[in-house]
Amino acid sequence: MAKKGKNYRKALEDIDTSKMYSLQEGVELALKGSYAKFDESVDIAIRLGVDPRHADQMVRSSVVLPNGTGKDIRVLVFAKGDKEKEALDAGADYAGGDEFVEKIKGGWLEFDRTIATPDMMATVGKIGRILGPRNLMPNAKLGTVTFDVGRVVKEIKSGKVDFKVDKAGVIHAMLGKASFGSQKVKENILAFVDRIIQLKPSTSKGIYLKSISLSTTMGPGVKVDPLDIRNEVKQA
Repeated sequence: MAKKGKNYRKALEDIDTSKMYSLQEGVELALKGSYAKFDESVDIAIRLGVDPRHADQMVRSSVVLPNGTGKDIRVLVFAKGDKEKEALDAGADYAGGDEFVEKIKGGWLEFDRTIATPDMMATVGKIGRILGPRNLMPNAKLGTVTFDVGRVVKEIKSGKVDFKVDKAGVIHAMLGKASFGSQKVKENILAFVDRIIQLKPSTSKGIYLKSISLSTTMGPGVKVDPLDIRNEVKQA
């Protein structure tokens, strides 16, 4: 196991790794553990009581965080005509069709998210092998294949986060920056967990929110009591 640096070990001194903290305590400890010279991201890992091998237990969706992510998301929209203009007017960084397909084939990947109108998906399909493995392919289930491109561009720019449970039954997401402070981070977490609770598969039995951990990019993980977060979500 790699040896942890002194800053990490110092941050860990304040955390009881055998304890589950309340959401408020957990957020404050996670932020306190941020020691890097850059503005660290705040990350969450949620282990769910689902078996992702079964299609009816796949948890995947998106949520617009009330305080955004703190990250400048570069959006590429595959559209033409009025929809191309609508995308650019809404704040998309790039919009167009075949010209961007050719640029991507040539190795250009200066964007973080993509949206496409349904009539452009045949064109986008030509670069599916490039976009797919990088999780950059427009997806109807996530609302990024749509004619309502203006609204979706604004949602993504304001802090829309996509998430998907992995093979181990864990959802990972970035929910803000350490500079946000505890209140804004807490509000983002509650919105995120609320969405996940809404998506509980009917075939999932037993405990759904099994464990929740918070951390900053460089800091140690902090265990948070799922029951406390559930209660906070109900009161929000």
